[in-house]
Amino acid sequence: MPSTIRVNEDNAFLLRTQQHFRHAADVIAAAWCNFPQVVAIGVIGSVAKPLWKEVPRFAPYRRRGIPLWHECKDLDLALWVDGPTGLGELRRAMATALRKEHEQQREFGVADHQVDVFLFEPGTDAYLGRLCHFNRCPKSRPECAVAGCGTAPFMRQLPDFEPHTDILEGVERSMLYTRAEGIRCFASSFPDPIDHA
Repeated sequence: MPSTIRVNEDNAFLLRTQQHFRHAADVIAAAWCNFPQVVAIGVIGSVAKPLWKEVPRFAPYRRRGIPLWHECKDLDLALWVDGPTGLGELRRAMATALRKEHEQQREFGVADHQVDVFLFEPGTDAYLGRLCHFNRCPKSRPECAVAGCGTAPFMRQLPDFEPHTDILEGVERSMLYTRAEGIRCFASSFPDPIDHA
């Protein structure tokens, strides 16, 4: 059975992970907000929410029913763009900004492959695809063979993927940037966990 010290260490790690992802969201928003094609940037998924306790998927916590803070596995961003142009520049700007932040703060360790960027059409919120992580489009990888992938350079399509109908639920509260307002808020200031026990 995990000791109290181990439980506290694991909980601290999970909280720290969410904070690193939130900081990464702010770094990326700062890198993207001056691109003319960017209409809005929001955080979606568990990084945008106050963490909650749950029995995790990994043993020995699962076997013993010991709850920990929810595990944030990646950073999900919603990005509204005026047409699918300049996505390669956005990809490079994100990777560069995260790398520079790591060089300045060695304990910060979020890489661009840990960020999932969902692309949406302004006005309709229609899902367009994902921002690709590859440095070339197409890359001659199996992922690039999916129908529609790369029709617009660096716009990735996943096989049989349909976003959940509630994917943008609550994003108004976690909208980091809009073209009309500029920077609206910082992800690093999002609400703390809902249960401090």
